[in-house]
Amino acid sequence: MKTAGRGNWSIAVHGGAGSMERATTDPAQDRTARAGLSAALEAAIAILQTGGHALDAVEAAVRVLEDDTQFNAGRGSVFTAEGRIECDAAIMEGNNRMAGAVAGVRSTRNPIVLARAVMEQSPHVFLAGSGADGFARAFGIEAASPDWFETPERRRQLEELLADPEAPFDLGMKYGTVGAVARDTSGHVAAATSTGGLTGKKWGRVGDSPIIGAGTYADDRAGAISCTGAGEYFIRLSVAHEIAARTRLGVEDMQAATNALIDELSILGGKGGVIFAPAIGTAGWAFNTPGMYRGRADSSGLRQVAIYADE
Repeated sequence: MKTAGRGNWSIAVHGGAGSMERATTDPAQDRTARAGLSAALEAAIAILQTGGHALDAVEAAVRVLEDDTQFNAGRGSVFTAEGRIECDAAIMEGNNRMAGAVAGVRSTRNPIVLARAVMEQSPHVFLAGSGADGFARAFGIEAASPDWFETPERRRQLEELLADPEAPFDLGMKYGTVGAVARDTSGHVAAATSTGGLTGKKWGRVGDSPIIGAGTYADDRAGAISCTGAGEYFIRLSVAHEIAARTRLGVEDMQAATNALIDELSILGGKGGVIFAPAIGTAGWAFNTPGMYRGRADSSGLRQVAIYADE
């Protein structure tokens, strides 16, 4: 089901990839995850179907997911080994390839809003730590106290990890990054990604999500990409930029380029997934995990929300 060129819009969202399988997922968790993805899609659709900008659509979708405690971004983010919550986010638009990113944010309610402010209201692309939160306060972006981000389930997950430090790191892993990609009716694309990182992360670890070209990228000449998974591998492969470059240079269409990068990721031992919104065509995805929380919609009437690989 394809759309083409100006006048058509397309949107995709994700809530992370990982070990989700139909046989072992609680039905209530399945329903709430799908509802959260649907809410994010609807927030973006409301903007796109009235001629709004892709940048506004992806920010709106990610804000919904950041405020939903079942996803690992914003409220509901995982804890570091020290018992803190540190959030990362990035946003990029494909017209002028402007971008903004933040890492280690601890007191800003919606990190994606802060990332956009860095893009639009500063001369910089990437701010980190207390400086990023300080920028948020200086520009009137809504703050939140640590207890607003925390949930009992994330605390339990940290305690479980600390109680058994010898357990395989990726056992039952869910890479709970959230993201959105879109193309608007003017033909512009945008991408946004937000995450709390990995449970028990140490030493100020930062993954691919806020790194432009690794976990997030947008270029009107190709499309928009948001990634989720084992960030170190996505950084090493520059996954988001590589997909866009292969598409722009005519090596492959965006689905084929995405499939190729997921194959390369697998060869290196990495796990995760990608969503994309191409400059021409409808949004899509690829992943090498048992499941990925995901959804997409477009102006032709496509509406899909899925979790498992067989959907």
